Amino acid sequence: MADSRTETTETGAAPVDPAKARTDDHRARGAHPRLNAFTMDVSFELDAFQRTACQALEDGHGVLVCAPTGAGKTVVGEFAVNLALGGGHKCFYTTPIKALSNQKYTDFCERYGSASVGLLTGDTSINGNAQVVVMTTEVLRNMLYAGSSTLDTLGYVVMDEVHYLADRFRGAVWEEVILHLPEHVQLASLSATVSNAEEFGEWLVEVRGDTTVVVDEHRPVPLWQHMLVGSSMFDLFGGETENRELKINPELLRHTGELGRSRGAPGKVRRGPDGKKRVQHRGNRFFQPSRVDVLTQLEDAELLPAIVFIFSRAGCDAAVAQCVRAGLRLTTEDDLAEIREVIEEYTSTLPESDLEVLGYWEWREALERGVAAHHAGLLPAFKETVEELFVRGLVKAVFATETLALGINMPARTVVLERLVKFNGESHVDLTPGEYTQLTGRAGRRGIDVEGHAVVVWQPGMDPKQVAGLASTRTYPLHSSFRPGYNMAVNLVGRVGSEAARELLEQSFAQFQADRSVVGQSRRVERNTEALEGYAEAMHCDQGDFAEYFELRRRISEREKELAKQNKAAKRAEAAKSLEKLRKGDVIVIPSGRRSGLAVVIDPGLDPMEEPRPLVVTEDRWAGRVSVADFTNPVEAQDRIKLPKYVDVRSPKSRRNLANTLRETGVSTSGGRRGKNKGADTNSDQELASLRRAMRSHPCHGCAERESHARWAERHERLRRETEQIRNKVAATTNSLVRSFDRITALLEERHYLDPYQPDDPVTEFGKRLSRIYSESDLLVAECLRVGKWRALEPAQLAAVVSSLVYEARGDSPSAPEVPPGAVADALSATWELWAELEDDERRHKLDRTREPDPGFAWPVYRWARGDSLEKVLTASATAGHELSAGDFVRWCRQVIDLLDQIREVVGREDPVGSAANKALSGIRRGVVAAGSV
Repeated sequence: MADSRTETTETGAAPVDPAKARTDDHRARGAHPRLNAFTMDVSFELDAFQRTACQALEDGHGVLVCAPTGAGKTVVGEFAVNLALGGGHKCFYTTPIKALSNQKYTDFCERYGSASVGLLTGDTSINGNAQVVVMTTEVLRNMLYAGSSTLDTLGYVVMDEVHYLADRFRGAVWEEVILHLPEHVQLASLSATVSNAEEFGEWLVEVRGDTTVVVDEHRPVPLWQHMLVGSSMFDLFGGETENRELKINPELLRHTGELGRSRGAPGKVRRGPDGKKRVQHRGNRFFQPSRVDVLTQLEDAELLPAIVFIFSRAGCDAAVAQCVRAGLRLTTEDDLAEIREVIEEYTSTLPESDLEVLGYWEWREALERGVAAHHAGLLPAFKETVEELFVRGLVKAVFATETLALGINMPARTVVLERLVKFNGESHVDLTPGEYTQLTGRAGRRGIDVEGHAVVVWQPGMDPKQVAGLASTRTYPLHSSFRPGYNMAVNLVGRVGSEAARELLEQSFAQFQADRSVVGQSRRVERNTEALEGYAEAMHCDQGDFAEYFELRRRISEREKELAKQNKAAKRAEAAKSLEKLRKGDVIVIPSGRRSGLAVVIDPGLDPMEEPRPLVVTEDRWAGRVSVADFTNPVEAQDRIKLPKYVDVRSPKSRRNLANTLRETGVSTSGGRRGKNKGADTNSDQELASLRRAMRSHPCHGCAERESHARWAERHERLRRETEQIRNKVAATTNSLVRSFDRITALLEERHYLDPYQPDDPVTEFGKRLSRIYSESDLLVAECLRVGKWRALEPAQLAAVVSSLVYEARGDSPSAPEVPPGAVADALSATWELWAELEDDERRHKLDRTREPDPGFAWPVYRWARGDSLEKVLTASATAGHELSAGDFVRWCRQVIDLLDQIREVVGREDPVGSAANKALSGIRRGVVAAGSV
């Protein structure tokens, strides 16, 4: 088998003397007693990058470790925990997601005992004063803003998956923590491989002091790349080129090329009598392997356990169901007892009455067969069970969405990608090299597998060169997504004042990167300025000032364009007016374009707010709406056809009959009238005439080299405009965060959250509330509390209204969601009105807009908070056309709990809203929502 590994190692290093290396290693070991003791407790020899990073930590430095998935970065974080425990300090271990926090908490409890370890996430608080606390990064950010006393003895902070600061929704939190941590805290930052690690490290040195950057691109378990074409597995790469670049396997190229040439474009997808999916091509057949086929081939090749990435929750669930229906079994009789024991351990707290609606028995049967799904829509207890069984090797195949690749410790022998396209919430997009590497990085279990395998399932139209590009690209830059927000602004002003807040923002990684980008642009401005001087010299004219002459030519050109635009606008207005006169049955002529010819008006398409868009059927049987853009001149009805009251334009028969009737009218396609020119006339325009006279009388107009000078003048003008754009861009980039911060504080002053006339304490009482609300809609929540829109709501009603500020529907909902009538509907309407007012202010201040409230979860959480059963809640949602999985229901309930908890603490339990929030929390925290394995 040809070497298909995609492995990058550092090159260019000087040869190392083995004897000297052994001596240096002995000295290093002697100088780091804590590391030596730590290594005695681990069952493997530390890699060079792990040892270097740990030595830096013991020497009192911060560290940034960048290494591939599965390389063992977390060892460095665990050593920081060890140093804290041995030195009497606290250590906070932060992660981007709750699942990873839960996993690390369990690991540390096993190693150090539950008394020494705590866990703090949005909805879980266990032993928060412990010496080692695992938490989500947001929790640490909130503690820093609150000035928590637990920070006094904090010695180490581990930021796992620190590359998350590029996340456009949550990335700012990482930078906030890095900037606000006390100077004495040592920071251990763990990141996936990024190509600008040195740049990120330089920033850390600037804001945190001495930081050692450790980059390792070597995968401890080599990764082989394959493509599965039908029933044949091919290596993706086959040797190297003369430039030592990986070469695509010629056999793979030949095979896929032959399939493409002989079968042409794929036709319909059919399922044959054997149940296999077939993609038919011009009489030939290419057998697209089913998911069962893929797993069977992997099992035969001893490539299980495997993660099959399917970028759809429904697709993951369907794949599991398909395997169960096919009778696939990947487990042995000996596995069953242990599988059932783990299932019982993780699901014992689930109410028995809910098991049926949760699909528990079907889920359990799939686990016993060795297959499972893993996605955000799963019940947390189900997800954690799958993770535990997979790690133990009892579940052999997991169908997962890409969320599994975000740091959870679930490595496999093989990773399978069904497609190279995913839906990003707005559209279907190709996977990036970074995403491909993150996904396939799960392949290869350190200490278990000698090699990992990445398999892409080939489909007609897929190019192996595209896969090779994804697998071999090694450029993944880390870009900051940091930007100030309302909560951040009041906290900064309250803690350090406006001036110091501006200085802090200028220290962010976002501004660091922006300022670096400005350097190159400023140099470009300098080069352009020199070039402009040369162009000015080249266009010099002995007859007169050619710049002045060229300016006249430029103004003439602009005036001519302006007049042409006015003429076009006048013609469009006349055509629009004529379309408004059309009626049902009118026969018209479409003058040009793909739909040119006769057409009959089915519906005039009049709209008081828009230009008319008549629905027509053409003589070529096309049905659709036409617009003003389809007509160069005003439209007149050439004839009239009597039409039935209702015309079904979707019916081919109906369109055919109408087309025949059109042809029988005998109307000529040259019909219609030419519009009168109501626009401005270039020959009669006084301004244009004056400019032309001035140009002709200018001394340079008679110069023999006039057109040569003009060409240089045009170049000068183009470069001048380009240089001006760059200057504007530089000005916009420099101090861009500070300007955004100033706009935010201006809006907060208008709305009485900040008072500039109280310099000693500029944060008002309303501002202090806002400083403790951590939500994407933080200011809108604070506004609702400030104006008292929720004061009369009962607990379940408050939960319903609050849900609109956290819930966000996935994709396009089939219809607008219904909401509980009465007080809930009124409060939601009032909340929406406040949002609209706030959005107007944000637009005026040129700020990012607060997300519009989404009432799609109001009914489910209302029913649940008032005591309805899970089955009733989920059934009612499905009946209303807004189907909700049990996992999504629990996830959104916990987000509502988080915000209600903040509201209760902000306004106090004696306040009517605080009291309602407290009771709502009790109503929601029950059953499956309260159940959890941690």
